Amino acid sequence: MTEKILYTLHETQALLEEGSVLLVDIRDQDTFVEGHIPEAVNLPEIFSFLSDSSPEGLAVLQDTFAASFSRVGVSHERKVIFYEDSFDTRYGASCRGYWLACYLGHRDCGILDGGFWAWQQYGLPEETVEIPPTPTRFTPRPNHRLMATREDVFRAMGDSETILLDNRDANEWLGQTSSPYGYDFAPRRGRIPGARWIEWYSFMNRAAIPGFRPAHEIRALCASHQIYPDSDIIIFCFKGSRAANTFVALKLAGFTRLRVYFASWNEWSRDPSLPIESGEPQPANVRRKN
Repeated sequence: MTEKILYTLHETQALLEEGSVLLVDIRDQDTFVEGHIPEAVNLPEIFSFLSDSSPEGLAVLQDTFAASFSRVGVSHERKVIFYEDSFDTRYGASCRGYWLACYLGHRDCGILDGGFWAWQQYGLPEETVEIPPTPTRFTPRPNHRLMATREDVFRAMGDSETILLDNRDANEWLGQTSSPYGYDFAPRRGRIPGARWIEWYSFMNRAAIPGFRPAHEIRALCASHQIYPDSDIIIFCFKGSRAANTFVALKLAGFTRLRVYFASWNEWSRDPSLPIESGEPQPANVRRKN
């Protein structure tokens, strides 16, 4: 049985009324104070933080979010639900929050399905007052099975049993820009050799407020790229947000061997010793499932 990840508006309202959930709004503070779900806390660094995957970098990531989670009241004993405006407004930042919480060992976390836009569309209560959070002491319990490092990705380039899944926008995949933040934000443009590409939008529907496509459609989409529910998959994008969005989509569809290269292209592009490709990809031999 797939663990619960997405929470409906009704479920979230009920949890708020019970006082059994902490809502974490990952939008920037200016947007947060214009209107947010009552009792929510604001943690925009979930979206903005950039990491590297060295042991020192992972230690910084863990320490940073141990402090951030503690400051806004996250604890292992209370359910946490992350939200943004919608799944496509901040490159899947609510999914990044969910993935980070899972990586840091939180075992009862999820995402508001439809985000704040859905909340507003249904006329549910919102407030502009920022209530000071009650701090906690959040201790990370890292789940290293969810994290891929630069070394893991480099090894996977020569490993037919591990699939590198690049889900960046098409212009990044082709090397026409270095990132969503500008042509030269990162020093190199292109893609990791041997990676397969499925743009992150493809896992969502085309509704005004996007949601994830049904599991059978996601499995069919992946199968067309010779990616299957039992495949060993490392997902990457530019900084881990879109990768986390696809992580959630695949997890909902029953994929079980998923890692996120959280440092992603932001790290890979900054090491000139690491190989890249750009331009139109050449046909590649891929492993087919027997």
